[in-house]
Amino acid sequence: MIPAPFLLYLGHSSDFAGIKTSRGLAVFRPEDCVGEFRHDDCPLSVGLPRMTIAEGAAAGAKTLVLGIANSGGVMGADLVADATAALEAGMNVAAGLHQRLRDVPALKALAEAKGLQLFDVRDPPADLVVGTGYPRAGRRLLTVGTDCSVGKMYTTIALTRALQARGIPADFRATGQTGILIAGEGVPVDAVVADFISGAIEMLTPGRADRGWDVIEGQGSLFHPSFAGVSTGLLHGAQAEAIVMCHDPVRESMRGLPGRKLPGIVECLAANLQVARLTSAHVRAVGVCLNTSAMAKDAIAPLCEAIAAETGLPCVDPMTMSLDPILDMLDA
Repeated sequence: MIPAPFLLYLGHSSDFAGIKTSRGLAVFRPEDCVGEFRHDDCPLSVGLPRMTIAEGAAAGAKTLVLGIANSGGVMGADLVADATAALEAGMNVAAGLHQRLRDVPALKALAEAKGLQLFDVRDPPADLVVGTGYPRAGRRLLTVGTDCSVGKMYTTIALTRALQARGIPADFRATGQTGILIAGEGVPVDAVVADFISGAIEMLTPGRADRGWDVIEGQGSLFHPSFAGVSTGLLHGAQAEAIVMCHDPVRESMRGLPGRKLPGIVECLAANLQVARLTSAHVRAVGVCLNTSAMAKDAIAPLCEAIAAETGLPCVDPMTMSLDPILDMLDA
């Protein structure tokens, strides 16, 4: 486990979606976060006290979490300098970027000299196997999306907690850096060699006989040219009984691809169900979850009603509305 409390890193970020790891920790593990570190040119906040590296250490932070995501997952000179300052102040450093902290010689040497640790969250297990698609026991739900970064992790955690509140056994199965930092375990599926993606998810969600649910965090989108491969492997490995579609209704284009429109929800549902049927012939859609954080409050309910009418499925914001209609669909 990564030592808490955390100081959450925002750095020079200006993209709200790019700080999703820090934001996720602030939302789902607030008791373990002492503050946020950001430079003067960063206009964003996760709602925690702003602190310098030294102030974070003085407040008791044991780990600086580099809770940002960028294209390619690389560390620039500024980020390395900030990680160095954290080590100098006596903090461990954790990151979920594709470039590993341990592969930066200066950081590795300083951590060893200080007796501190570098945590590379995007390290897949070493014993992965190729998926088979053979039936296994248990009930599994997978979140999917019209795009990446539309709220799949938030929805997955919210669904897990809602099931648990009903007294139903349920486990959140993390597949991305943020989810793994929140849960303390999981498989960073976008760092897995392609041949092993479905097998990694089979290992993450082995058969279970308690009638409980593995609620699996989705990644990417079948309609995103950059990340559809990861989404496909997840659909095959999950062998899901149910899927929930996640969507950001105010997003104008696919993330990182200006001018490329998001698919329609009905179209995206149909594509995901078709791909999922390779390993789960009876998979079904049970709901749509919206990220309404950028919407006017009075527009949310009418939009949910319209999408429900269009899809024939319950549609809610999982963070502000009851998930009971979706849970009822699971029992139908």
